[in-house]
Amino acid sequence: MFGVSIDNILNLDQKYYTMEDYQSDIPRWCPGCGDNGILAAAQRLLREEQIAPEKTVFVSGIGCSSRFPHYMNTYGFHGLHGRALPIAEGIKIRRPDLHVFVNMGDGDCFSIGSAHWIHALRYNMNMVAMVHDNNIYGLTKKQASPTTPKGLKSNTTPKGAILNPLYPLCTTLGVSNVSFVANAVEWIPELLYDIIRQGFHHKGLAFIRILQRCPHYTPHVFDPLLNEPDNILLLSHENGMHISDPIKKMYKNVEEHDPSNMHKAREYAAMTDRIPVGILYRNENIPTYDDLRKPEKPNTPEVIHAALEQEFDKFGINPKTA
Repeated sequence: MFGVSIDNILNLDQKYYTMEDYQSDIPRWCPGCGDNGILAAAQRLLREEQIAPEKTVFVSGIGCSSRFPHYMNTYGFHGLHGRALPIAEGIKIRRPDLHVFVNMGDGDCFSIGSAHWIHALRYNMNMVAMVHDNNIYGLTKKQASPTTPKGLKSNTTPKGAILNPLYPLCTTLGVSNVSFVANAVEWIPELLYDIIRQGFHHKGLAFIRILQRCPHYTPHVFDPLLNEPDNILLLSHENGMHISDPIKKMYKNVEEHDPSNMHKAREYAAMTDRIPVGILYRNENIPTYDDLRKPEKPNTPEVIHAALEQEFDKFGINPKTA
């Protein structure tokens, strides 16, 4: 039976979550928007890992990608522009038992949220951060973002973007305490899912940049990758991404890359002739802020209740003295 483990068959009292259990409102993204593929990959991950919806939180900032929590039947927080990461960190530090995911756009993360992006990498808290990078501001109707290609015309660059785009992977790999960096494309769902899955199992901050098509404002930006599979370089390794035979038939450029090799990861991140897809860097030995600030007593419901009662007692009215 597809998708049902033997444990769930033998234990009929145990709740089995289906994809529908993680689905909320019908997505309002444009037809053909790559956000739909990322949503499907996230819901598939929760189903495969059998993560309880009430133990899961999706946090976002502002943008098309930040509609994500509305479409997940889990806890969610739709925050301010660029502020998704500090909100997620606050949730994780107080509720380490929750699985925390962050969804941001390229403008959301790399522009107004850039300071939070850099310091979230330093903090290395145990969560998954996904950046939906479509090279444009979509929700606010086509303004240039930090990753907009040079020469692309937008509402803020009507004669074409003047500056070279930011290389987010290079920046990420230059921050201290970075522990997991991956690059994905939403139109190869098998690899997208595998990368998110490995990020979920990583102890620390899993930073995943996902190239994502915007059919309305940047419909042809990724044509060189879609029309010429040789422009994509798949990174394979026993401790990284495993490439199936059908994928290898379509994408001929496959290289073995040990994700523990930071020097090589930086070389891949700086490539301009081909786009690397896979896990560029992984280091399980980087300490997480969660562990460094772990309280001596866990915040159990009993502890929280006792603390609240103690505070309320300060303002209580004794009927004998009233």
